[in-house]
Amino acid sequence: QVQLVESGGGVVQPGGSLRVSCAASGSISSINRMGWYRRAPGKERELVAHIFRGGDTLYADSVKGRFTISRDNAKNTVYLQMNSLKPEDTAVYYCNAYILLFGSVRYTDYWGQGTQVTVSS
Repeated sequence: QVQLVESGGGVVQPGGSLRVSCAASGSISSINRMGWYRRAPGKERELVAHIFRGGDTLYADSVKGRFTISRDNAKNTVYLQMNSLKPEDTAVYYCNAYILLFGSVRYTDYWGQGTQVTVSS
């Protein structure tokens, strides 16, 4: 059984910064891609950023140049540094990881419970 636990959300003013973290735990053999999605009020969940085990990254156009995704493979943890935050960044941010468990032959998507990020003046 895998758990993804996010932390670091909160309330910030426009132009401010936050770093959210997500730690995966369980009988993990390996993790391929890890990433962040978000769901803003009245909108569907959307991809924010992905990072693959080797370090390659993918960002949504709306966050390029402002957000940076990184990971610590030894700690099974992924981070999202969010700078120059805008009100439209307000959303619940969800951690996602594609994980192979010990004893399994198939990678499976796992999701965290989400952490609220609110950008408001």
